[in-house]
Amino acid sequence: MNREFIKAVEELEKEKEISKDLLIEAIESALVSAYKKNYGTSQNVRVSIDRETGDIGVFMRKEIVEKVGNEQLEISLEEAREIDPEYQVGDIIERPVTPRDFGRIAAQTAKQVVVQRIREAERGQIYEDFSNRQSEIVTGIVQRISNDTIFINMGKTEGILTSTEQVPGEKYTVNSRIKVYIMDVKKTTKGPQVYLSRSHPGLVKRLFELEVPEIQDGTVVIKSIAREAGSRTKIAVYTADENVDPVGACVGARGTRVQAIVDELFGEKIDIINWSDNPEKLISSALSPAKVEKVIINEDGKSATVIVPDYQLSLAIGKEGQNVRLAAKLCGWKIDIKSHSQYYPDGDDFEDDVTFIDNGEEVAENESFEAAESLEDAAYSGDEYAEGEYTEDEYPEDEYSEDEYSEDEYSEDEYSDEEYYEDESFDEVPEGDGDLPEEEDLYIDEEDMYLEEDEPASVKQKRSKKKKAKVEDED
Repeated sequence: MNREFIKAVEELEKEKEISKDLLIEAIESALVSAYKKNYGTSQNVRVSIDRETGDIGVFMRKEIVEKVGNEQLEISLEEAREIDPEYQVGDIIERPVTPRDFGRIAAQTAKQVVVQRIREAERGQIYEDFSNRQSEIVTGIVQRISNDTIFINMGKTEGILTSTEQVPGEKYTVNSRIKVYIMDVKKTTKGPQVYLSRSHPGLVKRLFELEVPEIQDGTVVIKSIAREAGSRTKIAVYTADENVDPVGACVGARGTRVQAIVDELFGEKIDIINWSDNPEKLISSALSPAKVEKVIINEDGKSATVIVPDYQLSLAIGKEGQNVRLAAKLCGWKIDIKSHSQYYPDGDDFEDDVTFIDNGEEVAENESFEAAESLEDAAYSGDEYAEGEYTEDEYPEDEYSEDEYSEDEYSEDEYSDEEYYEDESFDEVPEGDGDLPEEEDLYIDEEDMYLEEDEPASVKQKRSKKKKAKVEDED
């Protein structure tokens, strides 16, 4: 060891951010093992490296005892006092035993230790960096794709995007840039493993934090998010500042802010509503774009019965139950939706006094991210709801089947020619009119095709002459 070695260690400290003392201590520990292995000794030894010069020394260490039991580890008090009269029982005596050719062994050992320590330090640093960045988003480059698992280059390490954390329908290509959510960081024998996600609701939250300054500074708070990756996301926002519109802040001017997020999510629809501590208002807003007549709250079971107009039932439930499912996740309530006629089967209702719960202003309206299509009627049977709550029996297909409005009901026989031409039949000749007119008498003069008020002046003049000539002939 020499001064050049010390300089090399100092350079590693700057480049790899590894402590110089940590490296030297690791080398000293490794040299102890190398000494015992190469010189076949079981002595208790200590290796010391000078921090300034790089000089190395090996010292044998023995404990001073009255009666020696192991000569490799112990020394008698008499022998110790021959070296120094001030030694006492229990002291540790050290004597230099550095071999002449130990420099070569030390250099080889030091190289291996330094390389190993650098690798361990880098892994530890990567783990610390990404564990502190957990639940954040990073931009990475798709490095390779193997068995539906995508490996993303994030600079110092590779992240893993498993098939379960990918968004259905999204296509990834090598060397493409994507934003991913750091879901978890684990230590393994191969180093730290960073697990990423594109389907986690936290990705949407972080994207809004990047795009909306009001969320960054805490003026607007994201209270809840419900997401079905690749399809639709509902987000509830709140602000204590009366001068700030939380929904408008998230949407941005002409929808620019939310549109940037939609583009990043490859067209995923986003509904933004105002958060409310009133469960009735919150549930009503969460079911948008459907209109809600009434919300009946059951505090004990934390469930709610929502009454909607008959024509709004399909829209409230959503395609394959998506709308009500996301609304339930967003609010944290179990939601049972019934149509007006289902809740009031006897007609004893408040039809004339219906007041819709105002939720129309609380949902951001933007063609780029808001659904504008009519949703198909479908029953929800997810895990969050009791089995059979939204079953096919509740909303059967036969309720509005083709048989109800079948062709037989309004058939050709019901509205036949006889019904419309019963009084205008040509089978009988009207009395007093004689025979039917000849074919030539059925000819309609071109001039008779005009109404008197609309006919041209030339036609009127011609008609007048004909009438005058007819009168003269009769006379």
